[in-house]
Amino acid sequence: MKKIVMFVLGMMLAIAASASSEGFEKKGFLTTKWCVENDLFKDCRLETAVCGYEGCYEKWEFGDPIREEMVLYVHDDGKYYRVDLGHIERSELDEAMNRNEVMLTGTYDAKRNVIHVKEFKAPPPPKKSFFKGCL
Repeated sequence: MKKIVMFVLGMMLAIAASASSEGFEKKGFLTTKWCVENDLFKDCRLETAVCGYEGCYEKWEFGDPIREEMVLYVHDDGKYYRVDLGHIERSELDEAMNRNEVMLTGTYDAKRNVIHVKEFKAPPPPKKSFFKGCL
């Protein structure tokens, strides 16, 4: 009897854990925590992704640890989610950094407010246009 109860409880916990966080998808603006806290979106400098704040390149030396604090700001929610890239390389994020409509897919840890990213999809880059007029 004890084995059956433990098995049923284990199955219920496994189902609850997988149903709440598996297949989590969010679409928003992928940037750094510092930029969101300072209301800088399109004007956010990429140095904040390496050392954490604007102007930090003056003090940062090669070999210093990277202070990566990526977040996904969701306009509908009005809040941001911390992002754990996991196995995704930083170089793959070039097309998604400081862009809107980035879709992150993975699992969500509500206690720590972290999206563990398994894959992402960035919108296509803006089309090039020819500017006619005076500068």
